[in-house]
Amino acid sequence: MSYIQLKEEELPVIQQNSDYAIVAITKHGVALARSLHEKFSNSDLYYMSKFETGDELSRRIQMFQGSVRMLFPALFPVYKGIIIIISLGAVVRMIAPLLKDKKTDPGIVVIDDKGEHVISVLSGHLGGANELTREVAAALNARPIITTASDVQGTIPVDLFGQRFGWQWDSAEKLTPVSASVVNEEKIAVIQESGERDWWMYDTPIPSHIQRFSSIIEALAEEPQAALIVTHRILNKEEEVILGNGVLYRPKVIVLGMGCNRGTSSDEIEQIIIETLGELQFSIKSVKAISTIDLKKDEEGLLKVVEKYKWDFKYYIPPELNEIAIDQPSETVFKYTGAYGVSEPAAKRYSGVEQLVLTKKKSGNVTISVAVMDFKDI
Repeated sequence: MSYIQLKEEELPVIQQNSDYAIVAITKHGVALARSLHEKFSNSDLYYMSKFETGDELSRRIQMFQGSVRMLFPALFPVYKGIIIIISLGAVVRMIAPLLKDKKTDPGIVVIDDKGEHVISVLSGHLGGANELTREVAAALNARPIITTASDVQGTIPVDLFGQRFGWQWDSAEKLTPVSASVVNEEKIAVIQESGERDWWMYDTPIPSHIQRFSSIIEALAEEPQAALIVTHRILNKEEEVILGNGVLYRPKVIVLGMGCNRGTSSDEIEQIIIETLGELQFSIKSVKAISTIDLKKDEEGLLKVVEKYKWDFKYYIPPELNEIAIDQPSETVFKYTGAYGVSEPAAKRYSGVEQLVLTKKKSGNVTISVAVMDFKDI
């Protein structure tokens, strides 16, 4: 595996896949960073190559050699926030020459080596470091340290809602008015059809002016003044009314089980994915992963699509796929691959669900199955 070489007066080449970066340089810090990286899916992880474990390539972890100080000039311009597991004093000295303006500097969050405290250091408001601190602390069960006086209210951060899970909002148009409604304690509806349920980050109960609903129609009947909608579905005309003062979030819940003939182009694979999601009325922003058999781990078309959309890519050996009960086992597929199916069991194994939304569809050179991950109520 190649490493990022950090040299004086030379900007390192990094691969940005997410909105946030995690950086660690010690043994305990790396262990903590790896754990956080699993929980905080919208993040890229960087650590020193001497702590290599062997799974970095499959997890898209980037390792570096040289002084970590020389990594930050490459991270600052491209990430919304940087989570650093290094002592606070050292971080301040390393980033000081890079600071420009609170409107452009990324949010900087520091975690101690034991993961007990998460500290908002830089760009607390505009850079989102205060809310990022709360998100990270919630993921680690740590104590958030925030010193901004006006940030003690403790409510939903509309612009960062679900960020630690990788949720994306469809449009920024209503972020400001909905945020104002939340801060002003107006009647707020949180409508969640899919995605992680443990989004409330505080020890206190959810305020009474924020109500949870399982459907848009149910929420509309209560006439909320603003809404946060979490769903992988494309809304119909009747439901779109909620967006008058609402923000639509796309949780990462869709798993695509896929098989294809050798040499299938990325264009064909991508087109079939788009068509299939359109038929299901699902948003492509909610796709989390493509899963397949290990025979396809180097399939160029699949790899190009995964890289384009920054999706997870997981492949299984035939015995792992054969452990999964499927509706359409195939002796022919078994003859050539050693597995009785590819797309169907791969989707089920990754998602953890027993029932697929789409069991299997063959189109051209591609076979596709679709699962929606199920997160139980807390």
